[in-house]
Amino acid sequence: MNKEGEMAKEFCLPGIDAEGREATLCLKDFLHQARDIVLYFYPKDETPGCTTEACDFRDNFSRLSGRAFVLGVSPDSAASHLKFRKHHSLNFPLLSDRDKKVLKDYEAYGYKNLYGVLTRGVIRSTYVIDPEGKVKKRWLGVKAKGHVDKVLEYLLEEGKGS
Repeated sequence: MNKEGEMAKEFCLPGIDAEGREATLCLKDFLHQARDIVLYFYPKDETPGCTTEACDFRDNFSRLSGRAFVLGVSPDSAASHLKFRKHHSLNFPLLSDRDKKVLKDYEAYGYKNLYGVLTRGVIRSTYVIDPEGKVKKRWLGVKAKGHVDKVLEYLLEEGKGS
């Protein structure tokens, strides 16, 4: 499910919107707006890798915003997201998937090897979804550092072909 070329599974999650207000946001809210959606899944607010990735999205927001909406998803609460957003001046919505249903639907939760130990948790992943809701690209099990550059490179290259 949610493989490249397939329709992305619809979801609605509570969280913090782009203006920093608590809201429930749905995938369909961002469709049909002539921009792709960069949907990224991360393990935990305020951890080193997750902070690096979120700040990279923040720092590249102007380069991304004409091409895509950015949505971050983790199992953290909306209250945690609000603190994380304020602490790092994040400029995109953060969604809370407390029961991990959306994480599982997008293959961003499961078994992973952490320092040689098999554990169950969030698998850092990113999806690019087109304005009609089709998955264009996905990266599973990514490294936080440098990943946003790969997403941006994909969007820039993909945009040249259209």
